[in-house]
This record gives sequence, structure tokens and C-alpha cells, in this order.
Amino acid sequence: MSDERDESPRPERPDRPPAGERAAHRPRSTDPLELGFTPRKPVPWLAPFLLISTGIRTLLAVLFGAYLDKRELQNAFGDGVFRQVGPDGGLWLDYVADLGDGFNATYSVAYLLAQSELTVDGHRLPRAHTLVMGGDQVYPSAAYAAYEDRCKGPYQAALPVAPAEKPTLFAVPGNHDWYDGLTAFLRLFVRSRDRNFAGWGTGQSRSYFAVELPAGWWLLGVDDQSGSYLDDPQLAYFDEVARRLGPESKVIIAAPAPTWVKAADNPTAYDSIDYFIRTIVDPTGARVRLLLSGDLHHYARYSGADRQLITCGGGGAYLYPTHKLPERIEVPPRDTPTRKASSAQPYDLVARYPDAARSRRYGWGIFPRLPFRNPGFTTLLGTLHTLLMLAMAGATANWADSTDQRLFTVPLVVMVLVTVLAAAMFAKPPSASGKRHARHWILGVGHGVAHVALAAAGTWVWLALPFYDWPWPLPAVAAAVLYGPVIGLVASQLVAAYLLVAGSFGVNVNELFAGQGIEDSKSFLRLRIDPDGTLTLPRVSSARPENSRVVAPDEVAVGMGSVRFGTWRQGADHGLVLFNAPPAESDERGVAVARQGSAVVVVERDRTRQSDLRRLVERLRAAGVTPLGFVLTRNGRA
Repeated sequence: MSDERDESPRPERPDRPPAGERAAHRPRSTDPLELGFTPRKPVPWLAPFLLISTGIRTLLAVLFGAYLDKRELQNAFGDGVFRQVGPDGGLWLDYVADLGDGFNATYSVAYLLAQSELTVDGHRLPRAHTLVMGGDQVYPSAAYAAYEDRCKGPYQAALPVAPAEKPTLFAVPGNHDWYDGLTAFLRLFVRSRDRNFAGWGTGQSRSYFAVELPAGWWLLGVDDQSGSYLDDPQLAYFDEVARRLGPESKVIIAAPAPTWVKAADNPTAYDSIDYFIRTIVDPTGARVRLLLSGDLHHYARYSGADRQLITCGGGGAYLYPTHKLPERIEVPPRDTPTRKASSAQPYDLVARYPDAARSRRYGWGIFPRLPFRNPGFTTLLGTLHTLLMLAMAGATANWADSTDQRLFTVPLVVMVLVTVLAAAMFAKPPSASGKRHARHWILGVGHGVAHVALAAAGTWVWLALPFYDWPWPLPAVAAAVLYGPVIGLVASQLVAAYLLVAGSFGVNVNELFAGQGIEDSKSFLRLRIDPDGTLTLPRVSSARPENSRVVAPDEVAVGMGSVRFGTWRQGADHGLVLFNAPPAESDERGVAVARQGSAVVVVERDRTRQSDLRRLVERLRAAGVTPLGFVLTRNGRA
């Protein structure tokens, strides 16, 4: 692996640490003294104080983000373009995003990234030479202690000492990294000295970067600060990078958010990335073949004619569902108000993790997880319902004759209005992106009315008990001690039921899963660029065929049997293997494999034009191969 800034070999680390420093070794326990940091639990996203503080931080970021923007100041930093090449002339590249949450999930992913080799389905995958962190390296806010405990600490525990072939780390800031104006991010990943992040070396000199990869591939990390305008120093930096691009160049863009998916609800979301591609990359003749992003905490891949759009945000944060993803998107969206937008192209959802069925099953876990993962939220519900019950009880003739108790009660109309309005705002918080539709009002108001009905039922039960006959203030004490905890738990189940129903209509989907804090189904992406320029992407497949036959993840069902989906290097050593044969004029991989006697097919829901398939047939026949036909996926066409 090489880096243009410093081609000289790095000296080996001494066996002993310098005086006064603790020896670097894998921790043997989770004791903070042993770890060197405090392992944190997953963020309780529905905790009242966290909701308030996150809302305030989001509001401040929206209102004052331009004043805190440090990107113009980075013009004084270095402007180097980096080069990453592995020992064999190719490159292994890892991509991970949304990682700075609870210790267990974050460390589990970091541990896999740090291993010298992984074996997956019989394939040996060596540790990547380059690691890209795709945003939101810390939660919930970009504080120094949070970075140490939730991000750097787990990775330090996974890889405390740099291996002989020291991997390099590049990072893209996400919206949570921006909550302090990027101060902590720059101090951790953009440094002029001590350029280390655990066992990885930090390579970038700004919050964005350009890396030359093998065989004409380029990696461009873009910082668009939550969808704002790209700053002039960043555009000038990439203008210089563009001078090195040409028609043979293939570009990977690492963006902070999958705006191609979010544009379905917010047509302007993709404008910043589209502007970057249209004004920086396209004039050079280079082609953007892959867009990478995190922000949504799952894995999803959309495939187009000549570009892949991948979301891989499974680095440690709570799982985000995949069953509500659109099956087809148009990028850029046709209803974008941008007059100079690129022409819209269709992209089909070809892979997701977890699969849609498992994602739906995860949603049902909201009932047990909501009250126990978010005790503060349950306490808040209990407090509000206790006040609502006291207001209703105080409005009844049978509550009490005591003037003190009447003075203590809360006005019923005020409590009912607060409850309904709060539920309506919860359906679409002001900080949420996208438009508020009728379904948000209907579900929100319905949710509020359900809580009022629950409070009425609770009041009826409470008045049937003997507590209201006790001398004042014992009834209020009993309500706080006995009624509050019970009604809080019951109300949490009502909220859980609402979230499950609302989620089916695309409302509060994030809260449905954030409230659970699911630590399972985490993921990262390991890419391989061969010396000949072949980029290998992972294949995710866990679908069960309609006839209920179970096939391996790398197989597809054909009739009563199955055919394995292989990689180009495997050949046909194990029977009939289906290979993806892109019909691009300059791509000879399909012809090369056909000469080996293997099947050449078009897969992955490709919308390949018939003229392209005809050209592929002609090239195969010219090579002495007689094609028998094409096998397409269910939604494809020949």
C-alpha cells in the first residue's frame, strides 16, 4: 500500500512503549481501567432529556450551522491527493458507517474489521488496506468524551497495535459529527501529528478527501454538511482532483447520507450530490460507478444501468428497517425543482439486509423493548397520565369535597389539548425532514385521542378504588406511587401499538426502531479492486423461493434445482455457475468466462436494453461461443 504524501517506509514500532505510556494490548476485560475508556450502553433514543437535547441540537444546527461551518477555514489545511494500492497491485477496501453507539455492537464490528482475515461462505477475505468511515462516528452528540468512549475506544480495543501492513483510515462527517461545528471530528481525524486512530493511520487533511485507487478507480469523500451548499474551498479542491480524471476513470463517491432514497420524500435532497457529479466529475468524461453512504442503519443496494447506490449504515447504531424501502427509485427525482438537474435514471432495489420479512418481525419487538430500553420515556408517560387522571378525577363530582384537592387538580381541557397536540407533533417532529401529510395528522390525533381514552379508563378504575377516601394529601401520594408506574407501563404499550400501526403507513418508522435499540443485524462492506480494474461487490441473498425450497445465499432457484451464483475467479469448477455479464462495449469479462465453458447471464433485476444484449451475443459468437440464452431475475426482462 502506498500514499502519495509519504512513499518512504515507516519505521517499525518498538517492542516497548515509551516511558510514561501504557503498553498497547488487547484488553482482557471490560473494566474501564483495563480498556482505557468507559464502555457505553446503547443510546436510549426516546429518553425525554435526550429527545429535548437532540431536538435543540438539531434546531441549532439548522439555524446556526452556517455560522459554525468550518469548511471555509480548511482552505488553510493541506490539499493532498492520496494513493492507496495493496501489495499485489489491487486493493481491499472496507466501508463502515453509523458506528459510535453502544459498546457491544460497535466493538463487534470493529473486531471483525481488525481481524487479519475473515472466512465468509468459504471465501477468505483479508483485512482491508483502506478503511472508510462514512459518517456519524459518534452518538448522540459530537462531544470529546463521546468520541473516546463510543468510537475511538472500541476500535482501540479491537486493534491496539498497527499491523506490519498498516491500514489507512479516511472519514466522512455525518450530521451527528456536525453538532459541534465539526470541531471534535477535525481534532480526531484531521491532524498534522500523531496521525493514528487505534491501529489505523489517518490519511486525510480535510473533512473531505480524494484517493486514487488501482486501475483507474478513484474514491471521493464529500462533505455536504447536511445537504447544504458545497463550500468554495471544497469545490476548488475537487476541481484540482478532476484534472487527474479522464474517460477511463471510474469514481466511487462516499456521501454522508443516501439522498437518493430520501429524495422520494424530499425532492431536493439529492441536489447537492447531483451538482457535484454534474459539475466536477461529468466534464472529465469519468463515470461515477458507485455511490456509498450510511445514515440509514441497514444495508441496501440499488442497481442502475451503469451505477450502484449502496447504503451501509450497520456499524453499530440501532437497526433501521428495510421493509419500507421503495422497490424502485428515480435519481434524480423527476419532481426536483432544480432546473439543471441530470436526467432521471431508474434504479431497482436488488439487495437488502436484513431482508424485508425479518425487518417486519423486528418491528413487533417494540412491545417488550420500548419500556425497558427507555425507562425515562416510560416514567414520562406515567407522569403525564397521572396528571391527566387527576384532572379528570378533579372534574368529577365524586372526587372529593376538600378545597385543597380541588385547588390541586389540573384543568382538564388544558391536559387534553396538551396530550392531543403532543401526540400530533410526535407523528412528525418539527426537526424531521420531508413534508407533513394528512396521514401524519390523522395518526397523530388518533394517537392522542387513544391516550385520552386510556386516561378516562384509568380514572374510572382509580375512582373505584378506596384511595380517594383517604385524608389529603394521601390520595395524591398514592397516585404518584401506585398509579403512575402501572399506567406508565400500560401507556408504553399503547405507544408501542401506535408505532407499529403508524409504521405500516410510513409514519414514525424511525421511532419504531430507535425505541428498540436493536443491536443485531449489523454490517460493513468489504470491496475488492483487482489489478485489472474489476470491482467486486458482495451479494446479499436470503430469499426463500415460492416452493419453500431452501437454497444457499449464493444460489438461485431454477426449476426443481438450483444454480450457484459465482465470482469471476471461481470459474465453473463446481457445476453450472451463473455470472453477471454486463454488456458494456469495453467489458470483456463475459467473453473471457464464456471461453471457459461457463454460463454467461444477466442477473440482479437488470433493465438491460435488447440492443445491448444483441451486441453481447455478437461478441460471444465472434469469440467462438454459442450462447444458449439469458437468465434474468424475476423483475428483469430480455
